[in-house]
Amino acid sequence: MLVLRPVEPTDLPQLHQLARDSLVGVTSLPDDSERLREKIAGSCTSFDSEAQANGPQNYFFVLEDLDSRRLLGCSEIVATAGFNEPFYSLRNRHFTSASRELNIEHGVPALSLCHDLNDHTLLRGFHIDAALVRTPFSGLLSRARLLFIAAHAQRFAEAVITEIVGYSDENGHSPFWDALGKHFFDLPYAEAERLCGLQSRAFLAELMPQYPIYVPMLPQAAQDCIGRIHPDGQEAFDILAREGFETNSYIDLFDAGPTLYARTANIRSIARSETATVQQQPHIDARGRYLLSNDALHGYRAIVTELDWQPGQPLSLTPAMCAALNVTDGSPIRLVAL
Repeated sequence: MLVLRPVEPTDLPQLHQLARDSLVGVTSLPDDSERLREKIAGSCTSFDSEAQANGPQNYFFVLEDLDSRRLLGCSEIVATAGFNEPFYSLRNRHFTSASRELNIEHGVPALSLCHDLNDHTLLRGFHIDAALVRTPFSGLLSRARLLFIAAHAQRFAEAVITEIVGYSDENGHSPFWDALGKHFFDLPYAEAERLCGLQSRAFLAELMPQYPIYVPMLPQAAQDCIGRIHPDGQEAFDILAREGFETNSYIDLFDAGPTLYARTANIRSIARSETATVQQQPHIDARGRYLLSNDALHGYRAIVTELDWQPGQPLSLTPAMCAALNVTDGSPIRLVAL
C-alpha cells in the first residue's frame, strides 16, 4: 500500500535520489544533500509548530510504499510565498499606446518583473516515479496536500498558486531562457535552475531587466514558450486543473511556464471533502475510489483506495487501511471522491 506522509530525516538518501531523477526546472527539489537536509529540517519544524496563521512554514510530503519502504514521490506546500524574500514572476499583460492625433490605439503584450504573488500559499516540488505517472497515486501525491490544507486552514492563505514547469527540449535548452535570461547571466538554462534550487531565485531575479519586455520583440521560438508546459509537467497541470485551478497573467521567470491560481475555499478537494467516523471491518465492498486522510499534523497520513460509503454513515475501513492512516475505531477521517 502507498501512503503519503510528512518527510523525516531518515528519508534523506532516498529523497536525494528522487532529486536526481526530477525534471529540470523543479528547483524546489535540489540535487544537493545539504540543501535537502535543510529542507527536511524546516519541514519537520513546520509540522511541529503551533502556527495559527500562514507564515514561513513549508510542509514537505513523501509517497512511501509501506511494503518495500521505498519512496516513490514527493510534494510540498509553502504556506506563504515570498515570506522571507520576494517571490518573483513575470506579469504578462497588454501595454496600450495611443495617438489622439492619428486616432490610433494599439495594444502590445509585455512582460514585467513583479512579486504580485507574494503572500499566496504555494504548491511545489511535485515529483513521482515514472512507473506511477497517470495512475491514481499521482492524484494522491498532489491532492492529499489539499486535504491537509482543508484540515488546517488557519495555516494557509486565502489563495493558492503553483508554477508548472515550462518547455525545454530533451537537451535541457529553453528557447525562452536563451532569448531573455541568458543575456543577463552567462549560464545555460539548466544551470540557472540548479542555482535557484541551491540558493535563491531572488538573487537571479534581481539581475533581470526591470523594465517591460515587449513580447513581439522576442524570437518566435521564445514567444511560443509563453505559457507552454513541459510534456512531463502536463499531469501536474491536469490534476490541479480538475481541482479548479486556472491560468492567469503570470508566468515563470526563467522558462515562461504557466502559473495556476485558485481561491482556497473554491478548490474542489477542499470544498467537497467530508468527514466521517472510522468503523473497522475485515472486508469492505469497493464501489468508488476515494482519497482519505487523517487530520493530524506531524502524524498526517493519506491514501487512495476503493470504498463503499454514504454521507452521514460510518466509514468502513480494513485493518490495513487503518494502520496506514494511523486511525482506529471511532477516529475521524477526511475523504473526497476521485
